[in-house]
Amino acid sequence: MTIQLKKALRGVKVEVAHGESKRYRVSGITSQPTKKLKFLAEDKREKLVIEYFQERYNISLRYASWPALQSGNEPKPIYLPMELCKIVEGQKYSKKLNDRQVTALLREACRRPREREESIRRIAENNNYENDKLAKEFGVHVKKELVCIDAHVLPPPVIKYNDYGRDRTIRPRMGQWNMINAKMYNGAKVNFWTCLNFSSLSTQIASGFCHDLVSMCRNKGMDVNPNPIYPVQSSHPNQIERALSDVHRACNDQRKALQLLIIILPDLSGNYGRIKRVCETELGIVSQCCQPKHARKCSPQYLENVALKINVKTGGRNSVLEDAIARNIPVLTDIPTIIFGADVSHPQPGEDSSPSIAAVVASMDWPAVTTYRGLVSAQQHREEIIQDLFKVQQDPTRGPVNAGMIRELLIAFKRTTNEKPKRIIFYRNLLFLDIAKCLVPIFVFMKDGVSEGQFSHVLLSEMDAIRKACQSLEESYLPPVTFIVVQKRHHTRFFPTNPSQTDKSGNIQPGTVVDRMICHPLEFDFYLCSHAGIQGTSRPVHYHVLFDENKFTADNLQKLTNNLCYTYARCTRSVSVVPPAYYAHLAAFRARYYIEGEGAGAADAGPGKGAAVRGEAASVRPLPPLSPNIKDVMFFC
Repeated sequence: MTIQLKKALRGVKVEVAHGESKRYRVSGITSQPTKKLKFLAEDKREKLVIEYFQERYNISLRYASWPALQSGNEPKPIYLPMELCKIVEGQKYSKKLNDRQVTALLREACRRPREREESIRRIAENNNYENDKLAKEFGVHVKKELVCIDAHVLPPPVIKYNDYGRDRTIRPRMGQWNMINAKMYNGAKVNFWTCLNFSSLSTQIASGFCHDLVSMCRNKGMDVNPNPIYPVQSSHPNQIERALSDVHRACNDQRKALQLLIIILPDLSGNYGRIKRVCETELGIVSQCCQPKHARKCSPQYLENVALKINVKTGGRNSVLEDAIARNIPVLTDIPTIIFGADVSHPQPGEDSSPSIAAVVASMDWPAVTTYRGLVSAQQHREEIIQDLFKVQQDPTRGPVNAGMIRELLIAFKRTTNEKPKRIIFYRNLLFLDIAKCLVPIFVFMKDGVSEGQFSHVLLSEMDAIRKACQSLEESYLPPVTFIVVQKRHHTRFFPTNPSQTDKSGNIQPGTVVDRMICHPLEFDFYLCSHAGIQGTSRPVHYHVLFDENKFTADNLQKLTNNLCYTYARCTRSVSVVPPAYYAHLAAFRARYYIEGEGAGAADAGPGKGAAVRGEAASVRPLPPLSPNIKDVMFFC
């Protein structure tokens, strides 16, 4: 309980009622009760805290057995009895929200475009900037009306499915389509599978769910054995590791390597990460987890969605772009092209010891670019630059050995396509960067909350790693690179001026591009809203081309990015972020489960230990390695 309280109160401002009203920022909680705490008084003698409050303020502490809040620093701590403190109102809550709070926040923030537009207009009206004293002093004039900008809408691509289905091709409408009459472009073959049920559902219901799921997979074009290799088993949630190991061992004893394990999760949440860690880093099992409430209902829509995920996890492809197969996408299909996606996942707010997780994915099936291979790596706490793009490792027998994520993915591309990439397109998710870590001074010009100086630092560091990775394969190997930053966390919103040109939710149409007026006057950037709004107001993604040796035209790159948004494997909708960047985000998020629970002691270190905690985090424990067969498939889907 004390550890949880430390994490909850660290950094919170409190106000004391005794004596002169003062505010303090909590740095921690004492390990001893208040009645045992001593401090150096003005006469340089130690005095008990309870004696001090009695003599100075005539206050007898009622809860002296409780620990005290601590402010100040370690050499000169300030002890604050909890009963005399009040949390200051109006503080920003920076910790992670629970599920109930997230739901309430989304419900409050989820406003239709017209409602949000009217709200913005009212705020501008009430703020009355024209009469603001400081605005007048600096000569700032703010219009009350929203600015009207030009935009254009890109057409959706044609989606190609298997020729054995009734619908061989489908053209999406308003960012979505239905594959009810279509079959997967490449259905995977699964001979050996089984199911583990950790929920309160009966084994009979679990078996019925598996039967319906396998039937859906077969109906959509997969070649799945109707019968499990090992009977469907039910197990207690407290025996997860043991049950997984037992099934894995039983299948290996039959010399039939398990290709797919369907898992019905426990009724209580909190076990998904543990299951994925065991399956993907210890046993090498491709798994598909399902919620018990969905297994009970067994709706066809849910079964189809799960079938899409199972197919890509077991090596299949759900759909491809017709123009990609026909070699008709200029900046993609003319020469062998590899598309990378990269992201860094940082620990939740308030956690100052866990490492950041970097993930890089790369396309493996040119020219279709629908299958991706992913790699993950741990690095220093809140380090935004990806450290393992390229590195030189010391081998005891061979000496220095070139390694790194880019090199490994380039080799995998050559192995799967029998082609060496002649063009690289690198989509990089970027949220923030700590300028204090920059090695050279950078002039900072702010744009959408992220400085262009930060962009430059990421570009220089990571482009250097990409170059070194290519040259480590062959000295003269320098394929042209296009480096694109992907940003979704910004405050730009677009509202349609013509109500007849919207999707069903009243948002702008999917494929809407804005590349004038609000974009950089000299550099190459654009906003793309590639998805249809489901609820609330659609948020466009800002793509900023930092480096372009391929010399793409704006039209070609915008079309490519928009078309790729229709290749996301988990649904039959266009998505808001280009899939390689989306997959990298999913892979980084997944890898955090592999170290779940580690570093908790450091995170909960006592007050005044902040610097020591961050110093200890400099030595990053590597992630447990992914099993080889897991690396080869889209395990992050």
